[in-house]
Amino acid sequence: MQVTVKQVEGVTFIGKADSNHWVTIDGPKAFFGSEAAARPMELLLISFGSCTASDVASILRKKRVELQHFEVHLTGERAPEHPKVFTKIHVEYVFAGKNLRSDDLERAIHLSRDTYCPISSMLHKAVEITYSYKIKD
Repeated sequence: MQVTVKQVEGVTFIGKADSNHWVTIDGPKAFFGSEAAARPMELLLISFGSCTASDVASILRKKRVELQHFEVHLTGERAPEHPKVFTKIHVEYVFAGKNLRSDDLERAIHLSRDTYCPISSMLHKAVEITYSYKIKD
């Protein structure tokens, strides 16, 4: 995988990888950003969330589980001192649908966490990660 990150101005950057889609990255005005795009640490959580969400949705589809609504919420706690790494991440899956079975949901989450999501696998080595889920009516 190849990635290119180009400076636009200050700490505003654009990045592109093999998929050939540009992503804008920015920072706070206090650090020469323009607050016009997501910050790098936000993108890390978004990447993690989308990685595991894709796995879970795909696994549930193969099991013929019909979701009416699905989203993933991530909460990251960071160290107070630089480099202000994530120290804890909590992942909450929110499902809505008819006749959802806890066994199916838990299995899909487990497979994503322990087998399929490479971001989860990498982060588990450095960060305490917890998981939960809920079913909404």
